Amino acid sequence: MKLSKPVFQRLSLHYFFYFGVLGALLPYIGLYFQSLGLTAIEIGQLLAVLLSTKIIAPNLWGWLADRSGLPMRWVRLATGLALLFAVGLLLFDSFWGLFFTILFFSFFWHASLPQFESYTFGCLGDEKHRYGKIRLWGSVGFIVAVLLVGWHVEHFSIIWLPIDLFILLAVVWLTTFLLKDQKRTHHTHMSAGFMQILKQPAVWSLLLVSFLMQLSHGVYYAFFTIHLNGLGYNSTTIAWLWALGVIAEVAVFYWMSAIFKRYTVRFLILLSLFLTIVRWLMNAYLADSLMWMLLAQLLHAASFGLFHAAAIHLIDEYFKGKHHGKGQAVFAASSHGLGGALGMLIAGYTWTIGGAELSYGLSALAVAISFVVAYRWIKCVKVEKKDEKAV
Repeated sequence: MKLSKPVFQRLSLHYFFYFGVLGALLPYIGLYFQSLGLTAIEIGQLLAVLLSTKIIAPNLWGWLADRSGLPMRWVRLATGLALLFAVGLLLFDSFWGLFFTILFFSFFWHASLPQFESYTFGCLGDEKHRYGKIRLWGSVGFIVAVLLVGWHVEHFSIIWLPIDLFILLAVVWLTTFLLKDQKRTHHTHMSAGFMQILKQPAVWSLLLVSFLMQLSHGVYYAFFTIHLNGLGYNSTTIAWLWALGVIAEVAVFYWMSAIFKRYTVRFLILLSLFLTIVRWLMNAYLADSLMWMLLAQLLHAASFGLFHAAAIHLIDEYFKGKHHGKGQAVFAASSHGLGGALGMLIAGYTWTIGGAELSYGLSALAVAISFVVAYRWIKCVKVEKKDEKAV
C-alpha cells in the first residue's frame, strides 16, 4: 500500500521537531552546564548519563511495543513523560539535581525514537527507499534549532536554554497525536529467534562497528562547542558550523536511494569510517582554522549521515516481524546508547588530561579499529534488492 501524502508529512513533522530538540540540546547543553559552574569531568558525567539511558530504555520500550503491537502508543507515552521530567531543568542548577533530571528525562526521550523508526518503516511498507526523504526533515529540524537557539544564546543568554528545550519537547509530544496507531502484524514465516539473529557475524559485527563509531563521537558532542568557544569562535559561527554538518547530512538522506543503487553497503560503511578518521584528526590539530573546520563539518555527511543510512537499512533487513522493534532498540542501545555514553564519559577525563588532541586522537583510534572489524566481517553482507534500494 502506497504511503499517503498526509502520513508522509506527519511523519516528517515529528522527525523535524524530535531532532529539533537535539539541535537545541547537543550543541549547547555543555555550555549551559559550564555556565552553572560545573567542571569538565562533571559535564562529561552528565552527558554520559544523557546517553547511558539509551542502553536500557529502548530495549524495555521495544519489548513493550512489540508485545502490544502498537508502537505509537508507546511513543506518545515516552515523549509525554520526557516533557514532564524536563521541568527539572527549570528547577535545578546543582550537579545532583541535574543528574536525576537528565536520568529520567533521557530515559523516556531515548525510549521513543526506535519505536517511531519502527512505526515509520511499518507505514512505508514496500516503499522503504522513501525513508531518507522523511528522515531528512529531522536533519532540517536540527539545523533550524541550532541556528535559532544559537541566535537566542548570543543575543540573550545561555540561561534561556531550558525554556527553549521545554517548548520544543511540548511540540514533539503534540505531533504524536497526529499519527494513528496501527496494529503491527507479525509474519508467521519468521523462524530465527532473536538471539540467533544477534549471533550472526554480519549482525554482531555491525553492532560493534556502530558502537565504536558512536564512542568516537562522544568528545564531539560533549566538547565541540566548548572547544571552539575557547578558541575564540563566537556563538553564531559555532551554530553555523553545527548547521553545516547537518546540511551535509541532509544531502546524504536526500540522495540515499540513488547512493544505494550505485554502491554496496560494505563500500559505504568503509568509506564513512575512513572519512570519520580524517574528520577527528582535523578536529584534533586544525580546529583553530575556520577553513579546516568547514571541511571537517562537511564530513558529518559521512560520519553520521552515510553511516546511519547504511546501518539502519541493514537493521531493517536483519530484524523482521516480531523482532523489528527489538532490533531497532538493540541498535540504538549499543550504538548511540552504550557507545555514546562511554564516549562522553571518557571524553570528560581525556579532555581534562590532554585536551582536544588526546580526546580526538583516541576517537580516531576507535574508528580505525571499527574499520578493521567492518573490513573483516561486513564484506559478506547482502541486502535483497528491491524497491529501488540496492546494496
